[in-house]
Amino acid sequence: MTNDTPGTPTVRQATVQTAAPAPIDGDAAAEIAALVRGLRAAFASGRTKPIGWRRAQLRQLRALLVQERPALEKALKSDLGKSPVEAHTTEIGFVINEIDHTLKHLASWLRPRRVPVPMALAPAKARTVREPLGTVLIISPWNYPVNLALAPLVGALAAGNAAVLKPSELSPATSALLADLVPRYLDSEAVAVVEGGVPESTALLEQHFDHIFYTGNGQVARIVMAAAVKHLTPVTLELGGKSPAIVEPGADPAATARRLAWGKFTNAGQTCVAPDYVLAIGDTAEALQRELAAAITEMFGTDPKASGDYGRIVNERHFDRLVALLESGTVVAGGHHDRDDLYIAPTVLGDVSADSPVMAEEIFGPILPVIGVPDLDAAIAFVNERDKPLALYAFTESEETKRRLTTETSSGGLGFGLPIAHLAVPDLPFGGVGESGMGAYHSTASIDTFSHTKSVLDKSLVLDTMRVAYAPITDLKEKILRRML
Repeated sequence: MTNDTPGTPTVRQATVQTAAPAPIDGDAAAEIAALVRGLRAAFASGRTKPIGWRRAQLRQLRALLVQERPALEKALKSDLGKSPVEAHTTEIGFVINEIDHTLKHLASWLRPRRVPVPMALAPAKARTVREPLGTVLIISPWNYPVNLALAPLVGALAAGNAAVLKPSELSPATSALLADLVPRYLDSEAVAVVEGGVPESTALLEQHFDHIFYTGNGQVARIVMAAAVKHLTPVTLELGGKSPAIVEPGADPAATARRLAWGKFTNAGQTCVAPDYVLAIGDTAEALQRELAAAITEMFGTDPKASGDYGRIVNERHFDRLVALLESGTVVAGGHHDRDDLYIAPTVLGDVSADSPVMAEEIFGPILPVIGVPDLDAAIAFVNERDKPLALYAFTESEETKRRLTTETSSGGLGFGLPIAHLAVPDLPFGGVGESGMGAYHSTASIDTFSHTKSVLDKSLVLDTMRVAYAPITDLKEKILRRML
């Protein structure tokens, strides 16, 4: 069940950055450089390319998730206060499903694809072949530290790459656990984990990778892209943004509120595709706010702090940032907070203006502003005047509204009647657009991301039909070529 093949040692340093990062020392930087060289050598040897190796690594990753579930749940509880059920549905079980889907379809996804050849080149055969990119770097965030580290790894392994995982130092328990488990279950000559903060990330970005997959915020994404330019390394950026939810008159307010509350307050709102704010059309705001308060009580009780199903804010810095945003409107529900416990109650804000602080940045916490707009035109204009979001949600019974939102807005994903759940559809690609990211993954999109699609043309030398194109070009050749091309 474990891989005992000796390999390049994993670099481990789980220090949380609380001040300006000190430069990484020379020995640690040299160790990271040696680590990457070792992984590149493993890829160059061809060990990661056979489909048998890929399948074996995916099965081992699945075994890690199943056999180490209690340890993973404990780490997620320590880092984010996640309940075992939430840890399973949004992290561990999610990646297991991704692995199972990939194993089921991998052979067909990797099969060469025949394409037609134009008459001018006939007889000949043409096909596309997927080949792995090489050695990839996966930098994952703290909010879903198992899912967002290992789901991209599924694609990287399935495509036949060597990989470095860089988990977030802000989820130290999960980071340390992954650093311990990954080399025990996976091929340690082809897959490694580097722990640490900004200095370690900086040292990694100085190395030559064949792809960089980053999940996080736009500020760091720009640093990643700048580093990638040095080696012309392609990047996938999974970012965030303010994902709106539009509620039209006629949508059941109680059902809408329950689904919004579920999507918003899972993981204490620390979800990149959580509804960031609500645009309530017409006179829907009052009833919706009332039902949101009821839904919060229904899900988490009168004291969500005591609920085993409600998480915590990741650290004091994010806690303080979020508490400051509570002044942006009238508290309709929640509003309570406890810094010692990193607890902020599920909160709904009414009377929020478009230029308030809570609308100036991605909230990434359990605060849901509700803004009234007169009609659908105003809602669409509100969305389109801002950066393209990672997701857009709408609660409506109108097929015309669905059509308009599909054609008149741009977002990474679009959900009608249910937030965040589009990630759970195996064959839907997940990714952003504009400020919310570039590139996508999950299912075949992961294979596309971590592979190069190579074009192959095969024309026999036995019958040289190309003679018509060779100089000198006679009148007859010109007539033939003009008719064929």
